[in-house]
Amino acid sequence: MHMKKSAFIFPLLAVLASSCSTTRVLAPGEYRLVRNEIVVGNGKDFNTSEIQPYIKQKADTWNPMIYVYNWSGKKGESGMSKILRKIGKAPVVYDADMLNASAENIGKKLEHLGYYGSTVDTDVTVRGKKVRATYRISLGKRYPIQSVSYVLPERGDIAADFLTDTANVTIRKGDWLSEASLEAESARSAAYLRRLGHYGFSKNYYYFEADTTSIPDSAILRMQIREYTRNETPNEAVVLSRNHFGNVNVYYPESFRIHDKVIRNLNTIFPGDPYSEETVNRTYSRLSALRSLSSVNIELSQADSSAVDCDIRLTPARRNGFKVGIEASTNSSGLFGISPELTFYDRNLFHGGELLNVGFMGKFQFKPGKDNVHSNELGVSAGISLPRFVGLPYSLFKGPVPHTDIKASYNYQSRPEYTRNIISTSYGYSGYSGNLNYQFYPLQMSIVKIDNMDESFYSKLQNNPFMLNAYRNHFDLGTFVQLYYNTDNGVNPKSSYSFAMLNFALAGNVLSAFKGLMTKDANGAGMLWNTPFSQYVRGEISLGHTWKFGRNDDFGIATRLLAGAGYAYGNSSVLPFEQHFYSGGASSLRGWQARSVGPGRVKQESTFVIPNQTGDMKLEANLEFRFPAFWKLYGALFMDAGNIWTLQSDSNDSLYDLGRIKADTFLSSLAANWGLGLRLDLNVILVRIDAGFQIHDPANDEGDRWIGPSGWFRRDNYAVHFGVGYPF
Repeated sequence: MHMKKSAFIFPLLAVLASSCSTTRVLAPGEYRLVRNEIVVGNGKDFNTSEIQPYIKQKADTWNPMIYVYNWSGKKGESGMSKILRKIGKAPVVYDADMLNASAENIGKKLEHLGYYGSTVDTDVTVRGKKVRATYRISLGKRYPIQSVSYVLPERGDIAADFLTDTANVTIRKGDWLSEASLEAESARSAAYLRRLGHYGFSKNYYYFEADTTSIPDSAILRMQIREYTRNETPNEAVVLSRNHFGNVNVYYPESFRIHDKVIRNLNTIFPGDPYSEETVNRTYSRLSALRSLSSVNIELSQADSSAVDCDIRLTPARRNGFKVGIEASTNSSGLFGISPELTFYDRNLFHGGELLNVGFMGKFQFKPGKDNVHSNELGVSAGISLPRFVGLPYSLFKGPVPHTDIKASYNYQSRPEYTRNIISTSYGYSGYSGNLNYQFYPLQMSIVKIDNMDESFYSKLQNNPFMLNAYRNHFDLGTFVQLYYNTDNGVNPKSSYSFAMLNFALAGNVLSAFKGLMTKDANGAGMLWNTPFSQYVRGEISLGHTWKFGRNDDFGIATRLLAGAGYAYGNSSVLPFEQHFYSGGASSLRGWQARSVGPGRVKQESTFVIPNQTGDMKLEANLEFRFPAFWKLYGALFMDAGNIWTLQSDSNDSLYDLGRIKADTFLSSLAANWGLGLRLDLNVILVRIDAGFQIHDPANDEGDRWIGPSGWFRRDNYAVHFGVGYPF
């Protein structure tokens, strides 16, 4: 019955949507521009993406909010009509003047790219109240460069410095002549000369002459550096010599209490040193990494023919405050989950730019009306970050100086099956270089103690040594590394971007060298303080790319691929439980709650009142289409697929054999869901809600793994998640 209704409703909605006009509000003589097309008649390999930005009137990208705007009618004067127009999207009204201006723009751009004498014709196709504009391009003539010569000033240092870089000149014999390539090379060369000490030197000192008549269909190029810019006359010529730093002053408010030596150690600009743009950039990046500052401004001015004065102006950030985060979820079985976080920070604790973070977190899962179905997790953490690399001098670092981080935390978890206490501490370094952020913790230690284990739960574990060993007290001492690369470090990037993250942990190897001196437990494992130490290796990698497109880059397709695995050896037979992987949740498989998927084709463990499925490895892929709705609201359509699996097991139980990764059952063990989301983008923060619906559940029986529309709203087949920020 449900399938029949769905089969009827979806086509009906499609018909209703298609019958709504997107041109209803247009006045007589107005047309909606629905498409711009570029046709190149004589250049199959020509990349038209370079031309697209020069079309002044962008065509309508399909958006359901166009229909909403058109519901307002032609006048749009009533209260409801005004509301519809405010939340809807107005159609793009075709403008013939902008069409002609676009053709002119394209022609200029083609000449800039080296296609001389190109023609751009336009034609318009009208169908009803819709217009399609076509730009037909006939590419002009191109000239290959036969030779390149240099003309340099005889005075000063500029000629000698330029000649040291000729091997890197990007304009060479055989290249096509174009203004674009000449401008790019002059900008590159000028940046190089500024690094050598030529303050204020720019691409405007370069002049180019191209002879296209001496050799038919070719160009003879002369590249010249003059002692005056393109905006000056020969009477304003000056000797182009290297400069040095003159006076160097640092300014900041008296209310900003920071030790002078902190600023001195980070500054690399000193009076009398040769001027270098690289030195200025280095100082800027080092000071910007000081978290107690909100902005750094370095002002340079020519003091005389050879000296450059420098004023460094620092603006302090808000010293202390609170940060709040929260995630929440629920599913069709009535299980609720909420994860609040509260962090206090101080960015200048001892007036040396130290950053203090004190955090409190909680994770609560429960079923209303059922006292025995609940899980509580509480944690407190404290960390201090020093703006220096303890143990190494500042002079060893050319770019930003890594911070030294010291952290400690306590975590308490109470579940119906057991309670667990974790005390952790770590010492390491963090920093960034360009778009690469890194963390290196040579010392990371934790002690895990499990108490109050439920008798029935313990009996269940006794039949499965794999699980039993995961739930034992242990001591963890190891090393952790994280590398994170992002092409856009903004909180909410507005253009296409990519990211890659790698986590790697290694534990127990140092302690294993002293195992012969340790007391052993019944399994022969070495112990510290009557607690076995863990020995394992664990890695995780995440790759993602988001494409932004549309008139204002407000549409997006986001993708992510995640893979991770851990392996226990030596003193351990299985990974510690907290190092296991899990799937499901607000940033994972959104058709399930956290820790309720897998491993493999294993059904949710009945031993756990609250889901707690884990495994030794994880694979996951995510795809999300993001689109504007109205005001600051955006919609999302997504799909997630993946699972967790076990790699090793001491169990002979066939049930747990279903959780092991195998080639012949890999595809059938993948979980998949689709879903819809709504995001409120307030620029500084993004709040989202996602509803995920399962379409393939590997834990179901053979014939019921695929779930159709009639089953999406059934018990345990969907989940709703609330969170802050994008899921990936």
